[in-house]
Formats: sequence, structure tokens, C-alpha cells
Amino acid sequence: MKSIILSTRLILILLCATLLLSFNCHSSPSGTTSSPDLSNKIPVSSFLSEKDFNTLFPLHDKFYSYAAFIKAIDQLGAIKVKITRRAASVFQIIRTDKTTGKSTIVRQDADWNESWAKAKPDTSYTIDYGAVCSENDIQTNKKELAAFFAQIAHETRHGEDGKYNDGLMLMHELNTSLTYIADNDDYPAVKGKKYYGRGPMQISYNGNYGYASTCIFGDKNVLLNNPDLVQNDPVVAFKTAIYFWMTPQLPKPSAHDVMTGKWQPSAADKAAGRTPGFGMTINIVNGQIECNKGDKMPNMNDRIGFYQHFLKLLGASDPNCACSCGTMKPYAYN
Repeated sequence: MKSIILSTRLILILLCATLLLSFNCHSSPSGTTSSPDLSNKIPVSSFLSEKDFNTLFPLHDKFYSYAAFIKAIDQLGAIKVKITRRAASVFQIIRTDKTTGKSTIVRQDADWNESWAKAKPDTSYTIDYGAVCSENDIQTNKKELAAFFAQIAHETRHGEDGKYNDGLMLMHELNTSLTYIADNDDYPAVKGKKYYGRGPMQISYNGNYGYASTCIFGDKNVLLNNPDLVQNDPVVAFKTAIYFWMTPQLPKPSAHDVMTGKWQPSAADKAAGRTPGFGMTINIVNGQIECNKGDKMPNMNDRIGFYQHFLKLLGASDPNCACSCGTMKPYAYN
């Protein structure tokens, strides 16, 4: 059950007050970032065949098919979003369909044009979902894919420890009685709906469903009204996982930026023991539960085991891997 962006104004204001400004020390947290250069993009399908996928996930549920995964990459890859934060808690999101060139404001908070909100410079960054496991050399792309697969394999595993053959088996968390509802002005829960963990990354809470829906569909209500879509539509399920991987959760970077070398730790990150590498992606995904607990944490080690297993099967390597988050402090909100 992954929390990603609980975008209530209250949380953002509290984060600001404690100098943990929401959404990340991404590539350039205080300026405007542009889209990556994808002119030399290497498609995932060019180095991952259906046979490879089935070898990596030999027990996967038929719901999680190779075809659904590639379709999710292709469809979401046509989308990029520009996220602008004004003051500490006022957001605008512009979503662009790269196939048509059409850009649409899909979120603009009510205080966007207030003079107090305009008093300080805006912070903007752009996320091009087409860059997932595709924008670098083949070895870097494979290393990122191994890391992504390791996280979703652990989140959805339902088998025997140490086998690393049991990923992509669960469509939702086992306990579906919990609602996972939190107060959220921007993404309020719909009466009667539950927002427990679903999909490869086990996305949870109404705020996260609403934010993901805004970026993926351009409409927050698609997943707020129908969270079961994540467990009933395999393409949507994979899209939520890719969205989670690519989208920073300030003050955290995106896992994509970590695995591609774009993220470099700030002084505060260094003081907290956070370093680039696979261990940092564990901190992003589930740091509050698994990090800063030493190197014998079972769940952390399961993720690391999957990563090393997938690296080998993909013909990639990470010889200087900072794989553990055992001495990394988690972020205040996870």
C-alpha cells in the first residue's frame, strides 16, 4: 500500500513549515525543468520480449500480461505534465498529449491568481512519462527496468521467500476491508468507495488515486469514482505503477531520477544517509516501514534480492550498487 501524493493543503503547509516542501529535490526543485530529450529513445519493447517478461515473472497472474505492460508504456508515454507550485500549497497542472500537441490545464487551485500566492517565484517541473526505462543507454535502461520490476514484484508477490518467481500475482492487497480515506480538499473521497492498495505499486488513499487520475486521464474523477479500475483494467494498473515511478513526491525525488542518475542528494539528504542507488528507491516506495532499520530488514532484503535477480536475467549489472536503505532516514511523509 503505497502513498504517493497526499495533496491536502494542510499537509503541504506543514511540510513547508518544517522545510520539507512538497514534491522533491527532483532535478531542479527551485527552477523549471524541461522534458528529457527522447530523440534517441530506446523502447522497452526493443530489449524486453514477451518471453523475457514471462521468464522474469513465471508465476504472474494473467491479468499482468506483457501486452498490457507495453500498452501502458506506449499510452502513458504519450503524456507529459507540467506541475507548477505557487507559494507553498497552490498548484497548477498542465497535461499535454504529445500525439496531438494539445495542452490542457487539468488542475488549477482556487487561490492560483491571488496576490499573496504570486508574491514569490513559482516552482515548475515537467514529467515526460515516455522517458520511463527509455531515455538512456541500454544498460542504464535495463538497470532502471530491473529496479522498477523489483519494486512491483515485491509489492505483488504471493509465494515463497527467496525464489524471486512470485511477482505480479496480487491485483490488490489482501485486506480489502480498510477504506484508506483521508481528508483532502483537492481529491475528496467518493461516498462508498474504498482506496486500499491496488495494482503493481499498490497505490492507496483517495488523494493518491485523485492525483494519479489527474495525470493519467486528465480527470481526477476517473479513479476517485472508480478505484476498482486499477484492479480490473491491467493497462490502467500498469499506468498507475509507471506514474508512481516517474512522479516526484516532494521532498522525495522520483525513483526514475534516482536510477538514471539525475537526482543528487542535498545537504539534508546526505546528513540523513540518503545516497543515489537502488536503496533510495526503497526509501521512496516504503521508507517509513523498511528504512533506517539496519541491513537485516526482511522486506528490504526481498526487494534487493529481486533487483539483483532481475539484473542478472536482463543482462545488466550494478557493481557499485547502494542497494540497502538500512541506514537511510525515511522522509517525514511516505
